[in-house]
Amino acid sequence: MIRLILLVLAIALALVIIRVGYVVSRASGTFSQPEYTDNSACTPIEIAPGTEDLAYDPLSGLVFVSAAERRSGDMHPRNGIYVFDPAAPDSVRLVSIDAPADFRPHGISLWRGDTETGESLARLFVISHPYSGHQVLVYDVAGDGALSHLETVSYDALRSPNDIVGVGPDQFYATNDVYFGDTTMGYLEAFLGLPLGSISYYDGEDGRIVAGGFAYANGVNLSPDGTELYATGFIGRTLHVFDRVPATGELTRTARHDAPLGLDNIEVGTDGALYIAGNVNVFDFLAHQGDPEARAPSHAIRIDPETGDWNTVFADSGEAIDSPSVATRIGDQLLLGAVFDSHVLVCPYTADP
Repeated sequence: MIRLILLVLAIALALVIIRVGYVVSRASGTFSQPEYTDNSACTPIEIAPGTEDLAYDPLSGLVFVSAAERRSGDMHPRNGIYVFDPAAPDSVRLVSIDAPADFRPHGISLWRGDTETGESLARLFVISHPYSGHQVLVYDVAGDGALSHLETVSYDALRSPNDIVGVGPDQFYATNDVYFGDTTMGYLEAFLGLPLGSISYYDGEDGRIVAGGFAYANGVNLSPDGTELYATGFIGRTLHVFDRVPATGELTRTARHDAPLGLDNIEVGTDGALYIAGNVNVFDFLAHQGDPEARAPSHAIRIDPETGDWNTVFADSGEAIDSPSVATRIGDQLLLGAVFDSHVLVCPYTADP
Protein backbone atom coordinates (compact mmCIF):
# COMPACT_ATOMS: atom_id res chain seq x y z
CA MET A 1 0.00 0.00 0.00
CA ILE A 2 2.83 2.37 0.90
CA ARG A 3 4.52 1.58 -2.41
CA LEU A 4 1.31 2.43 -4.26
CA ILE A 5 0.99 5.73 -2.43
CA LEU A 6 4.63 6.59 -3.15
CA LEU A 7 4.15 5.66 -6.81
CA VAL A 8 1.07 7.89 -7.09
CA LEU A 9 2.94 10.76 -5.42
CA ALA A 10 5.93 10.27 -7.72
CA ILE A 11 3.70 10.31 -10.80
CA ALA A 12 1.91 13.43 -9.52
CA LEU A 13 5.23 15.18 -8.86
CA ALA A 14 6.50 14.23 -12.32
CA LEU A 15 3.35 15.63 -13.91
CA VAL A 16 3.72 18.89 -11.98
CA ILE A 17 7.37 19.18 -13.08
CA ILE A 18 6.40 18.54 -16.71
CA ARG A 19 3.61 21.11 -16.44
CA VAL A 20 5.90 23.73 -14.90
CA GLY A 21 8.54 23.05 -17.57
CA TYR A 22 5.98 23.50 -20.33
CA VAL A 23 4.60 26.74 -18.88
CA VAL A 24 8.08 28.15 -18.18
CA SER A 25 9.38 27.34 -21.67
CA ARG A 26 6.43 29.12 -23.30
CA ALA A 27 6.59 32.07 -20.90
CA SER A 28 10.31 32.52 -21.55
CA GLY A 29 9.70 33.09 -25.25
CA THR A 30 12.20 30.37 -26.12
CA PHE A 31 10.24 29.35 -29.21
CA SER A 32 8.98 32.77 -30.35
CA GLN A 33 11.62 35.49 -30.54
CA PRO A 34 10.28 38.15 -32.98
CA GLU A 35 12.36 39.95 -35.57
CA TYR A 36 12.54 43.60 -34.52
CA THR A 37 10.81 46.20 -36.67
CA ASP A 38 12.25 49.59 -37.67
CA ASN A 39 11.00 51.90 -34.93
CA SER A 40 13.20 54.90 -35.63
CA ALA A 41 10.20 57.08 -36.60
CA CYS A 42 8.26 56.34 -33.39
CA THR A 43 7.60 59.20 -30.97
CA PRO A 44 6.92 58.88 -27.22
CA ILE A 45 4.15 60.99 -25.66
CA GLU A 46 4.64 61.40 -21.92
CA ILE A 47 1.49 60.66 -19.90
CA ALA A 48 1.97 59.21 -16.38
CA PRO A 49 3.44 56.01 -14.92
CA GLY A 50 1.85 52.79 -16.22
CA THR A 51 -0.01 53.48 -19.48
CA GLU A 52 -1.58 50.01 -19.32
CA ASP A 53 -4.63 50.45 -21.58
CA LEU A 54 -5.88 52.76 -24.34
CA ALA A 55 -9.31 53.48 -25.81
CA TYR A 56 -9.71 55.44 -29.05
CA ASP A 57 -12.83 57.48 -29.76
CA PRO A 58 -13.24 57.80 -33.56
CA LEU A 59 -15.95 60.44 -33.14
CA SER A 60 -13.79 62.94 -31.24
CA GLY A 61 -10.41 61.66 -32.42
CA LEU A 62 -9.24 61.46 -28.79
CA VAL A 63 -7.35 58.65 -27.06
CA PHE A 64 -8.12 57.75 -23.44
CA VAL A 65 -5.26 56.35 -21.37
CA SER A 66 -5.54 54.33 -18.17
CA ALA A 67 -2.44 55.09 -16.09
CA ALA A 68 -1.48 53.69 -12.69
CA GLU A 69 1.88 53.31 -10.98
CA ARG A 70 2.23 49.58 -10.27
CA ARG A 71 5.75 49.04 -9.00
CA SER A 72 5.24 50.20 -5.42
CA GLY A 73 1.75 48.80 -4.92
CA ASP A 74 0.76 52.08 -3.23
CA MET A 75 -1.76 54.64 -4.43
CA HIS A 76 -0.05 57.25 -6.58
CA PRO A 77 -1.15 60.88 -7.02
CA ARG A 78 -0.87 60.66 -10.82
CA ASN A 79 -3.11 57.58 -11.14
CA GLY A 80 -5.97 58.48 -13.45
CA ILE A 81 -7.56 58.57 -16.87
CA TYR A 82 -5.85 60.90 -19.31
CA VAL A 83 -6.87 62.01 -22.78
CA PHE A 84 -4.95 63.40 -25.74
CA ASP A 85 -5.18 64.04 -29.47
CA PRO A 86 -2.54 61.99 -31.35
CA ALA A 87 -2.13 64.91 -33.76
CA ALA A 88 -1.30 67.26 -30.86
CA PRO A 89 1.21 65.63 -28.46
CA ASP A 90 0.99 68.59 -26.04
CA SER A 91 -2.76 68.09 -25.53
CA VAL A 92 -2.45 65.51 -22.71
CA ARG A 93 -4.74 66.27 -19.77
CA LEU A 94 -6.21 64.47 -16.77
CA VAL A 95 -9.97 63.94 -17.14
CA SER A 96 -10.78 61.73 -14.13
CA ILE A 97 -10.87 64.76 -11.84
CA ASP A 98 -13.71 63.40 -9.69
CA ALA A 99 -12.14 59.96 -9.21
CA PRO A 100 -11.86 58.63 -5.64
CA ALA A 101 -8.62 59.06 -3.71
CA ASP A 102 -7.92 55.33 -3.92
CA PHE A 103 -8.32 55.18 -7.71
CA ARG A 104 -6.12 52.55 -9.34
CA PRO A 105 -7.33 52.17 -12.94
CA HIS A 106 -6.63 49.09 -15.04
CA GLY A 107 -8.54 48.01 -18.17
CA ILE A 108 -10.84 50.56 -19.84
CA SER A 109 -13.50 50.48 -22.57
CA LEU A 110 -15.33 53.23 -24.45
CA TRP A 111 -18.94 52.52 -25.46
CA ARG A 112 -21.10 54.70 -27.69
CA GLY A 113 -24.81 54.29 -28.37
CA ASP A 114 -28.24 55.90 -28.21
CA THR A 115 -30.96 56.03 -25.59
CA GLU A 116 -34.50 54.89 -26.37
CA THR A 117 -35.31 58.52 -27.19
CA GLY A 118 -32.42 58.78 -29.65
CA GLU A 119 -30.07 60.71 -27.38
CA SER A 120 -26.40 59.98 -28.07
CA LEU A 121 -24.49 58.50 -25.14
CA ALA A 122 -20.81 57.83 -24.48
CA ARG A 123 -19.64 55.78 -21.51
CA LEU A 124 -16.16 54.93 -20.28
CA PHE A 125 -15.93 51.75 -18.20
CA VAL A 126 -12.89 51.57 -15.92
CA ILE A 127 -11.67 48.69 -13.77
CA SER A 128 -10.14 49.93 -10.52
CA HIS A 129 -8.35 48.14 -7.68
CA PRO A 130 -8.77 50.17 -4.47
CA TYR A 131 -7.81 48.65 -1.14
CA SER A 132 -11.49 47.99 -0.40
CA GLY A 133 -11.89 45.57 -3.32
CA HIS A 134 -12.31 45.41 -7.09
CA GLN A 135 -14.67 47.84 -8.80
CA VAL A 136 -15.89 49.05 -12.16
CA LEU A 137 -16.38 52.81 -12.41
CA VAL A 138 -18.78 54.05 -15.09
CA TYR A 139 -18.24 57.56 -16.48
CA ASP A 140 -20.26 59.79 -18.77
CA VAL A 141 -18.03 61.15 -21.55
CA ALA A 142 -18.41 64.73 -22.82
CA GLY A 143 -17.52 65.82 -26.33
CA ASP A 144 -14.13 67.16 -25.23
CA GLY A 145 -13.29 63.92 -23.37
CA ALA A 146 -14.17 65.22 -19.88
CA LEU A 147 -15.46 62.50 -17.55
CA SER A 148 -18.28 62.61 -15.00
CA HIS A 149 -18.63 59.71 -12.59
CA LEU A 150 -22.05 58.02 -12.82
CA GLU A 151 -21.81 54.88 -10.71
CA THR A 152 -19.48 52.33 -9.14
CA VAL A 153 -20.23 48.64 -9.64
CA SER A 154 -19.01 45.58 -7.76
CA TYR A 155 -20.37 42.03 -7.55
CA ASP A 156 -19.22 38.60 -6.37
CA ALA A 157 -18.21 37.36 -9.84
CA LEU A 158 -15.81 40.31 -10.24
CA ARG A 159 -13.06 38.26 -8.60
CA SER A 160 -9.81 39.48 -10.15
CA PRO A 161 -10.73 41.82 -13.02
CA ASN A 162 -8.16 42.72 -15.66
CA ASP A 163 -9.87 44.08 -18.76
CA ILE A 164 -13.38 45.19 -19.68
CA VAL A 165 -15.60 45.85 -22.69
CA GLY A 166 -18.80 47.90 -22.51
CA VAL A 167 -21.77 46.55 -24.48
CA GLY A 168 -24.47 49.00 -23.32
CA PRO A 169 -24.91 52.11 -21.18
CA ASP A 170 -24.46 50.02 -18.02
CA GLN A 171 -23.69 46.51 -19.31
CA PHE A 172 -20.22 45.04 -19.72
CA TYR A 173 -17.99 41.97 -19.74
CA ALA A 174 -14.86 41.78 -17.56
CA THR A 175 -12.11 39.17 -17.48
CA ASN A 176 -10.96 37.57 -14.22
CA ASP A 177 -7.29 36.79 -14.83
CA VAL A 178 -7.08 34.19 -12.03
CA TYR A 179 -9.59 32.49 -9.76
CA PHE A 180 -7.77 32.95 -6.47
CA GLY A 181 -6.92 36.65 -6.92
CA ASP A 182 -3.84 38.34 -5.46
CA THR A 183 -2.98 35.49 -3.11
CA THR A 184 -0.35 32.75 -2.86
CA MET A 185 -2.81 30.38 -4.51
CA GLY A 186 -3.36 32.94 -7.27
CA TYR A 187 0.37 33.11 -8.01
CA LEU A 188 0.59 29.31 -7.97
CA GLU A 189 -2.39 29.16 -10.33
CA ALA A 190 -0.64 31.50 -12.78
CA PHE A 191 2.75 29.75 -12.40
CA LEU A 192 1.20 26.38 -13.25
CA GLY A 193 -0.84 27.87 -16.08
CA LEU A 194 -4.05 26.45 -14.66
CA PRO A 195 -7.11 27.33 -16.82
CA LEU A 196 -9.14 28.90 -14.00
CA GLY A 197 -9.51 32.39 -15.45
CA SER A 198 -12.97 33.50 -16.54
CA ILE A 199 -15.24 36.17 -18.02
CA SER A 200 -18.06 37.77 -16.05
CA TYR A 201 -21.04 39.62 -17.49
CA TYR A 202 -22.86 42.50 -15.77
CA ASP A 203 -26.38 43.03 -17.11
CA GLY A 204 -27.02 46.37 -15.41
CA GLU A 205 -28.29 44.81 -12.20
CA ASP A 206 -26.04 41.86 -11.31
CA GLY A 207 -23.03 39.97 -12.59
CA ARG A 208 -22.31 36.31 -13.30
CA ILE A 209 -19.62 34.10 -14.86
CA VAL A 210 -20.39 33.35 -18.51
CA ALA A 211 -17.15 31.69 -19.71
CA GLY A 212 -14.13 29.94 -18.23
CA GLY A 213 -11.12 27.85 -19.21
CA PHE A 214 -8.48 30.59 -19.48
CA ALA A 215 -4.86 30.29 -18.39
CA TYR A 216 -4.72 33.84 -16.99
CA ALA A 217 -7.60 35.63 -18.75
CA ASN A 218 -6.52 39.08 -19.89
CA GLY A 219 -7.85 41.23 -22.76
CA VAL A 220 -11.43 41.31 -23.97
CA ASN A 221 -13.22 43.09 -26.80
CA LEU A 222 -16.20 42.91 -29.13
CA SER A 223 -16.68 42.59 -32.88
CA PRO A 224 -18.06 45.73 -34.59
CA ASP A 225 -21.51 44.12 -35.01
CA GLY A 226 -21.57 42.88 -31.41
CA THR A 227 -22.13 39.22 -32.30
CA GLU A 228 -18.65 37.96 -31.37
CA LEU A 229 -16.53 38.44 -28.27
CA TYR A 230 -12.76 38.01 -28.17
CA ALA A 231 -10.64 37.27 -25.10
CA THR A 232 -7.00 36.39 -24.50
CA GLY A 233 -5.31 33.82 -22.31
CA PHE A 234 -2.00 35.40 -21.31
CA ILE A 235 -0.21 32.30 -19.99
CA GLY A 236 -1.85 30.08 -22.60
CA ARG A 237 -0.83 32.48 -25.42
CA THR A 238 -4.26 31.92 -26.90
CA LEU A 239 -7.00 34.04 -28.48
CA HIS A 240 -10.50 32.76 -27.68
CA VAL A 241 -13.45 33.57 -29.96
CA PHE A 242 -17.06 33.40 -28.77
CA ASP A 243 -20.46 33.74 -30.36
CA ARG A 244 -22.51 36.15 -28.26
CA VAL A 245 -26.24 36.47 -27.62
CA PRO A 246 -26.71 40.26 -27.14
CA ALA A 247 -30.08 39.91 -25.42
CA THR A 248 -28.76 37.68 -22.62
CA GLY A 249 -24.98 38.10 -22.69
CA GLU A 250 -24.47 34.33 -23.04
CA LEU A 251 -21.27 33.17 -24.77
CA THR A 252 -20.39 30.07 -26.80
CA ARG A 253 -16.72 29.42 -27.57
CA THR A 254 -16.23 28.79 -31.29
CA ALA A 255 -12.45 28.96 -31.78
CA ARG A 256 -9.06 29.13 -30.08
CA HIS A 257 -6.04 30.52 -31.91
CA ASP A 258 -2.45 30.13 -30.72
CA ALA A 259 -0.21 33.20 -30.84
CA PRO A 260 3.54 33.80 -30.46
CA LEU A 261 3.37 36.01 -27.34
CA GLY A 262 1.67 36.40 -23.99
CA LEU A 263 -1.43 38.19 -25.25
CA ASP A 264 -2.65 41.21 -23.29
CA ASN A 265 -5.32 43.79 -24.24
CA ILE A 266 -7.28 43.58 -27.50
CA GLU A 267 -8.15 46.47 -29.82
CA VAL A 268 -10.40 46.03 -32.86
CA GLY A 269 -9.42 47.78 -36.08
CA THR A 270 -11.80 49.27 -38.64
CA ASP A 271 -10.73 46.38 -40.90
CA GLY A 272 -12.12 43.85 -38.38
CA ALA A 273 -8.65 42.62 -37.48
CA LEU A 274 -7.48 42.53 -33.87
CA TYR A 275 -4.42 44.42 -32.67
CA ILE A 276 -2.85 42.82 -29.60
CA ALA A 277 0.35 43.64 -27.76
CA GLY A 278 1.91 41.43 -25.15
CA ASN A 279 4.80 39.79 -23.44
CA VAL A 280 7.72 38.18 -25.23
CA ASN A 281 9.53 36.92 -22.12
CA VAL A 282 7.84 36.86 -18.70
CA PHE A 283 11.18 36.73 -16.88
CA ASP A 284 12.49 39.83 -18.62
CA PHE A 285 9.18 41.50 -17.76
CA LEU A 286 9.54 40.58 -14.08
CA ALA A 287 13.12 41.89 -14.11
CA HIS A 288 11.83 45.17 -15.57
CA GLN A 289 9.19 45.32 -12.85
CA GLY A 290 11.94 45.25 -10.24
CA ASP A 291 14.37 47.50 -12.12
CA PRO A 292 13.18 50.25 -14.51
CA GLU A 293 16.55 50.12 -16.29
CA ALA A 294 16.14 46.45 -17.20
CA ARG A 295 14.66 46.11 -20.67
CA ALA A 296 11.67 43.89 -21.51
CA PRO A 297 11.29 43.03 -25.23
CA SER A 298 8.15 44.19 -27.04
CA HIS A 299 5.84 42.53 -29.54
CA ALA A 300 2.48 43.45 -31.06
CA ILE A 301 0.54 41.59 -33.73
CA ARG A 302 -2.40 41.96 -36.09
CA ILE A 303 -4.53 38.81 -36.04
CA ASP A 304 -7.50 37.67 -38.08
CA PRO A 305 -10.06 36.41 -35.52
CA GLU A 306 -11.67 34.06 -38.03
CA THR A 307 -8.54 32.24 -39.21
CA GLY A 308 -5.98 32.96 -36.51
CA ASP A 309 -3.49 34.19 -39.12
CA TRP A 310 -1.22 36.87 -37.68
CA ASN A 311 1.62 39.19 -38.62
CA THR A 312 3.95 41.37 -36.56
CA VAL A 313 3.13 45.09 -36.48
CA PHE A 314 5.72 46.08 -33.87
CA ALA A 315 8.71 44.43 -32.20
CA ASP A 316 11.49 45.98 -30.17
CA SER A 317 14.22 45.16 -27.66
CA GLY A 318 12.47 47.32 -25.06
CA GLU A 319 14.37 50.50 -25.83
CA ALA A 320 11.36 52.22 -27.42
CA ILE A 321 8.79 50.78 -25.00
CA ASP A 322 8.96 47.88 -22.54
CA SER A 323 6.67 44.90 -23.09
CA PRO A 324 3.59 46.84 -24.27
CA SER A 325 0.21 45.79 -22.91
CA VAL A 326 -1.89 47.46 -25.62
CA ALA A 327 -1.62 48.37 -29.30
CA THR A 328 -4.27 50.23 -31.23
CA ARG A 329 -4.29 51.28 -34.87
CA ILE A 330 -5.57 54.74 -35.76
CA GLY A 331 -5.41 55.19 -39.54
CA ASP A 332 -1.76 55.23 -40.49
CA GLN A 333 -0.56 55.26 -36.88
CA LEU A 334 0.02 52.55 -34.28
CA LEU A 335 -0.19 53.54 -30.61
CA LEU A 336 1.25 51.42 -27.80
CA GLY A 337 1.03 51.62 -24.01
CA ALA A 338 2.79 49.59 -21.31
CA VAL A 339 2.29 48.32 -17.76
CA PHE A 340 5.19 50.28 -16.24
CA ASP A 341 6.41 52.83 -18.79
CA SER A 342 5.07 56.38 -18.48
CA HIS A 343 4.62 57.14 -22.19
CA VAL A 344 2.45 56.14 -25.12
CA LEU A 345 4.50 55.32 -28.19
CA VAL A 346 3.16 56.65 -31.51
CA CYS A 347 4.54 54.92 -34.62
CA PRO A 348 3.82 54.98 -38.34
CA TYR A 349 1.74 51.96 -39.32
CA THR A 350 3.18 50.14 -42.32
CA ALA A 351 2.53 46.49 -41.49
CA ASP A 352 -0.50 45.38 -43.50
CA PRO A 353 0.01 41.80 -44.75
